[in-house]
Amino acid sequence: MIKKRDLQDCHVLFDLMVHPEVFPFVRQKAFSYEEFLFLSKSTIEAEERGELISRTIVDEWGSPIGTINLFDIENGAGFLGTWIGKPYHGKGYNQPAKEAFFQELFYELGMETIFMRIRKVNIRSQKAAEKLPYVIKANELRPVIYQQLNADGDIYDLYEIPKDLYTMHLYTTSQEDEQAMEA
Repeated sequence: MIKKRDLQDCHVLFDLMVHPEVFPFVRQKAFSYEEFLFLSKSTIEAEERGELISRTIVDEWGSPIGTINLFDIENGAGFLGTWIGKPYHGKGYNQPAKEAFFQELFYELGMETIFMRIRKVNIRSQKAAEKLPYVIKANELRPVIYQQLNADGDIYDLYEIPKDLYTMHLYTTSQEDEQAMEA
């Protein structure tokens, strides 16, 4: 579901990113293919410096369909940024991509907390986040971060995925799977 970023995927990803239902919600906006190529190269270099983590989301045939990133990494925490191309909306790619990324972040790269800032007008992303059983709406739990995100107005909701809650979800799910197999 995810792979390391590769400049060869830029043409496909750029075409998907510029769709009017996707573009407003992309953090690293590029207005031309050349700019997208430069941003992608910069992203790969920033990951090499440990500033962020970025992966390409792929479909079952390995074709690029979006990106998933952890930005602003500090003290074992960072902010999630995900976008998926419009032709792939509602086809079940979001949750498996996030779970593969979370596995890597928590259990291979040592992250402890993943934050998500979601625009209050982005109902699609809010609903997707709230479907995940390990996500906490953190507007009141993390008031300092929430206020920083909304310094320019009431724009974002803050969500948090703590490693322990994610781990508990995995444990519970594996227990349910074992019980179903025994039945």
